Amino acid sequence: MKFLTLLKNKNLSNKTCILRVDFNISLTNTDHTQTNTENFRISPRSVSVNPRISGVLSTIKFLTSRGAKVVILSHRGRPLTNLKTKKLKDPKLFKKEFSLKFAADFLNKKLKKKITFVNNFNFAAIKRKIDKSPIGSIFLLENLRFLPGEKKNDVKLAKKLASLGDFYVNDAFGVCHRNNASVVGITRFIPSYAGLLLESEIKNLNKLNKNPRKPLVVIIGGIKISDKIGLIKNFQKKTDYFLTGGGISNTMVAAEGLPIGDSLYEPKMLLFAKQLLKSCSKKIILPDDVIVDKRRILDIGPQTIEKYKKIIKKAKTIIWNGPLGNIEDPKFLNGSKEIAKAILESNAFSVIGGGETVGLLKAKNSKPKKNIFISTGGGAMLEYLAGKKLPGIVALEKKGEPRPRHCLGGKR
Repeated sequence: MKFLTLLKNKNLSNKTCILRVDFNISLTNTDHTQTNTENFRISPRSVSVNPRISGVLSTIKFLTSRGAKVVILSHRGRPLTNLKTKKLKDPKLFKKEFSLKFAADFLNKKLKKKITFVNNFNFAAIKRKIDKSPIGSIFLLENLRFLPGEKKNDVKLAKKLASLGDFYVNDAFGVCHRNNASVVGITRFIPSYAGLLLESEIKNLNKLNKNPRKPLVVIIGGIKISDKIGLIKNFQKKTDYFLTGGGISNTMVAAEGLPIGDSLYEPKMLLFAKQLLKSCSKKIILPDDVIVDKRRILDIGPQTIEKYKKIIKKAKTIIWNGPLGNIEDPKFLNGSKEIAKAILESNAFSVIGGGETVGLLKAKNSKPKKNIFISTGGGAMLEYLAGKKLPGIVALEKKGEPRPRHCLGGKR
């Protein structure tokens, strides 16, 4: 795999970079939920603190400072799915709600440069506009998921996207597990690199997969244990403790034959939970007490918080994915907030992933800590830590693919 840093001594004047980013970010007015793309109210704070958008600023500056023009690609939500199910019947409202215009406005303010927002997919016209623009120009194309070929990894669309530039940079770890045209297909037709943000993701997550410092504590919350099977299996032998909460601990408690009232759990995962409890009985820590409302377990209790804090304090490495309670209701936010506080006070190398989890940490602390890595991937992080090969990363690793004549460093 080639990293963008290989080009640090290159003069990129009049070269055009196609930059894939992940602007599928929090669109709500809360800081806890960062991946709910069905609610489209824009919060300026949620945009500015979100690592998916703030994290790519360095890559954009790296490119423009060397004279490159930058064409930014991204997606937002599932517009075609919403159109199909008629959740948004008004075409104008549909276009507005899924638009990336908010990102253009944000980049314009942050970079103090004009961002040309392109709200159509007339690729020939876009190419002419790019060619006529001065060095260092920045373009942002409209939501790629308005095009059905994006999710289908359509070859024709991949070629059209590649035709807009001289080289491609993937800085969207959050979509590297997606076999999309702008993530995988495009790399067949143009020299391709991993961006600064993607490089950071790979290097930090590899520390966990290869040789994590012990004690290693894995904190797993959220609703579904099925989403985290790969992570659990891959770290079953490596970890010292699994600290559980949310629907995941409910499923495990139910697997032990204990009552959970009307709490959320996964009946189909009871057998897996039983087997896991049997093979990792000393590693899996279940809540000692919980907060209950209307026969539902909605947060971990004070005794459990203190117990988890003591374990976190001794940790040298921490992985956290998923809240430990129903954090959408402030009454059940305390457990997750206290765990976030404990991690911030720890000196352990910590990797935090999952939109809601990241939001909790950001809400507690605005200043980044060197020992804490905030992953921009939710599902991508889980798959990578499960030891799976991500299509977007595999595409960057491939060699010997045919390249167009206007490759970087060659003549156009």
